[in-house]
Amino acid sequence: MTDRESSFRPDAQIADDILGYLDTHENKSLLRFLTCGSVDDGKSTLIGRLLYDTKMIYEDQLAAVERDSKRVGTTGDAPDLALLVDGLAAEREQGITIDVAYRFFSTEKRKFIVADTPGHEQYTRNMATGASTADVAVILIDARYGIQTQTRRHAFIASLLGIRHVAVAVNKMDLVDWSEQRLQEIESGFREFSGDLGFADISCIPMSALTGDNVSEPSSHMSWYHGPLLLHYLESVDISEGGEDAPFRLPVQWVNRPNLDFRGFSGTVASGSISPGEEIITIPSGKRSRVKAISTYDGNLDRAVRHQAITLVLEDEIDSSRGDIICDKDHPAEQSDQFQAKLLWMSEQAMLPGRQYRLKTGNKTVGASISALKHTIDVNDFSEAAAKVLGLNEVGEVNLALAQPIAFDPYAANRRTGSFILIDRQTNETVGAGMLDHSLRRAANVVWQDLHVGREERAAQKLQRPAVLWLTGLSGSGKSTIANLVEKRLYDLGRHTYVLDGDNVRHGLNKDLGFTDADRVENIRRVSEAAKLMADAGLIALVSFISPFRSERQIARSMMDEGEFIEIYVDTPLEVAEARDVKGLYAKARAGEIKNFTGIDSAYEAPLNPEISVNTVKMSAEDAAQMIVDYLDEKGLLGGPVFHGGL
Repeated sequence: MTDRESSFRPDAQIADDILGYLDTHENKSLLRFLTCGSVDDGKSTLIGRLLYDTKMIYEDQLAAVERDSKRVGTTGDAPDLALLVDGLAAEREQGITIDVAYRFFSTEKRKFIVADTPGHEQYTRNMATGASTADVAVILIDARYGIQTQTRRHAFIASLLGIRHVAVAVNKMDLVDWSEQRLQEIESGFREFSGDLGFADISCIPMSALTGDNVSEPSSHMSWYHGPLLLHYLESVDISEGGEDAPFRLPVQWVNRPNLDFRGFSGTVASGSISPGEEIITIPSGKRSRVKAISTYDGNLDRAVRHQAITLVLEDEIDSSRGDIICDKDHPAEQSDQFQAKLLWMSEQAMLPGRQYRLKTGNKTVGASISALKHTIDVNDFSEAAAKVLGLNEVGEVNLALAQPIAFDPYAANRRTGSFILIDRQTNETVGAGMLDHSLRRAANVVWQDLHVGREERAAQKLQRPAVLWLTGLSGSGKSTIANLVEKRLYDLGRHTYVLDGDNVRHGLNKDLGFTDADRVENIRRVSEAAKLMADAGLIALVSFISPFRSERQIARSMMDEGEFIEIYVDTPLEVAEARDVKGLYAKARAGEIKNFTGIDSAYEAPLNPEISVNTVKMSAEDAAQMIVDYLDEKGLLGGPVFHGGL
């Protein structure tokens, strides 16, 4: 055993009382913190230094770092401690952090989980991931360059995500001659711009992660500094406020029923505490019961507190399932299906109001859309600006509309039950992370009115079944022509129809919309609602729209009853549609006179599995219309007998 290896062991306690040592280590408090800031401020080096100073590096790891430092390091002959954290090949080659890296270390006073987050703007979403579970933010600032845009952005996101304790690590003081004046300039600037961010405390610590000055040992170069060392700050910062005193919340992860004799509700305590005998209420059901027992893998508990994974066994057989929240009986969570929220956009594809996403909060997932983008928030001065879309790494205040109510707390009151992510329906990519501000309570006053005559009665009166024929394809593909021929044929058969045509609707209902992606999404959302109302009226609605995005067509389908939505792909190659160019639109688009024209500078996503595919190169519009009518007849949508004949 080498001298360095032996330094890992507090030999006396291990030799005298191994069980006591293990118990002491197990019961030390845990602090989650992240390092963030601008590019090349020294985040990975700082974590490497903390691992090194707390003796969490073994000889073989240190040897590997020394070997790699000569090949890809940035510190000359000295070991590049950043390589302990930057494990991806691309990170080592470029000398940057790309993904979030989590590391564990401990001291005699505390255990730590640290997230090293990227500084580059393009990886801001990764930084937000690391901040979402952190209690403290260590914001690094290069003493040479001071506060940068990413410094402001990361501080703002840390505040947005509920972090209230900040250590501003003014790094690389060795490169500014250990200047006290430089520290004062940076500290003054940071406190001025962060004054409205709601941080409970800010500690500014001058240091050099490379040399270790003021990280875990006092610096001989900065005798003028009398504040805490960074490691001492992390060991002593108090993050307990509001922990056990907050109302009890247990988001149900699963119903634990291993046999007929046991039934409990499993999850991780989000806030507060609970003991056997205490009364609870489940949201959204509103059912009440008392806690019979608190079970864990290691046995029953007399009390459960925040962050503990438990199974609650109740005295009564109440109905509760995944996504519900078990609450303190006197302080139940709220319920709503419409919210105001802050949203950080994390996708390269812009956020489009009206587009349907999946919202996941806690253990529940529901359909959701952004009903309004109220404004974006500038991370430099926190000013608000009007906008139609959110781009990558932008923050906005939005209104959310959900497919069904969820139980929640405002994020300011509970980070766990007030946070959410948005998921793209097509790709399953996480595209946004958000914080619920409050319910839009006026939405609770809007309820469905029961009607005595429904869609079935209206359709039966017309001797048909309601349907929505959704014709999609490029401009000039023949959608409107085919829709007109189908309607004429159905009219001759005595069926009740209506055509919603893209151009016609833009003269009235959608006259305020342009042709950006955001406007196209809203265009289709409104038409989908109109088509749904027509189906409710018992009509056969023919919708003739380019409708370029699969996501919106899928949402239109989901609004209709099973079998009522019939997607018809009018399949015409771009070169054929452009050659027809009846309205001269393609020529104008090619000349740059029309922007965002589908097929030229705006995408068209062809259907993957349409009910009907019409190839207008191989068949006439009349044949296509007859094929559609035959399909409706075969599916029983036309009700009474149909006599086939020419149009």
